[in-house]
Amino acid sequence: MLTNTMIERVISAALDEDAPWGDVTSEALIPADATADARLVAREAGVLSGGDVFAAAFRMTDPSIRVEFAATDGDEFGTGAELARVTGPARGVLTAERVALNLTQRMCGVTTLTSRYVAEVAGTGARIADTRKTTPGLRGLERSAVRAGGGHNHRFSLSDAVMAKDNHLAVIRARTGLTTAEALRRAIATLPHTMHVEVEVDRLDQIDEVLAAGVGTIMLDNFSLDDLRIGVEQIAGRATVEASGGVSLETVGAIARTGVDVISVGALTHSARAIDLGLDIETV
Repeated sequence: MLTNTMIERVISAALDEDAPWGDVTSEALIPADATADARLVAREAGVLSGGDVFAAAFRMTDPSIRVEFAATDGDEFGTGAELARVTGPARGVLTAERVALNLTQRMCGVTTLTSRYVAEVAGTGARIADTRKTTPGLRGLERSAVRAGGGHNHRFSLSDAVMAKDNHLAVIRARTGLTTAEALRRAIATLPHTMHVEVEVDRLDQIDEVLAAGVGTIMLDNFSLDDLRIGVEQIAGRATVEASGGVSLETVGAIARTGVDVISVGALTHSARAIDLGLDIETV
């Protein structure tokens, strides 16, 4: 969940980066008593996200600035749509403008891309989930944007769930002398009963050993469509089946139709293009 603390931490850092000693242009050119009435306008179609972030950027710059949205997160919009009105002291509006736009455009891009993936798997029962391939410092914002687009969140951080990937298993095999199943069973015995355990496999012959350890989710990494189908049948409901690797808008529908439960897509956050939004001042 995106909290006010997360939002304020990001915006504070962004404002400090963009105006560390104030906005010298606005202070030099704009009268202190000037006011501005501005519109947030879509330069292209997309799906809205980041309304709270947009408003907070102005509020944290000048608490007297008012932001009123005409749409809510998750709403589709077309080119030219007015998404929000911003009114208040002109200096504050101009100072916060770029930070507000940068973050909102980024979030709208993630939401718009996520909504396209979700549409491609409609009717299959498969969930679209994000990954930890997020922009450092912006994970909370980007993951909120994924949810606004109809997607789901994977573990938020390394502290939230056990997820043994190929590199973990390589170290286990090389240094402990334990089989994968033995190492997993020992680890599970030390964990709270509420801690979820997921294991990544890259071959069908690894599945039975991982299942024997009693894990909650098995990730089938870079499997062919035929092997995904076989893997789903082999697991037979004894664990959640996640597909990952080689996922694109062109392939995600076919992957979903193999019967997997979750499809994790790093591209939702690492490859989303920002949606072009503009802030147009009408009166001062």
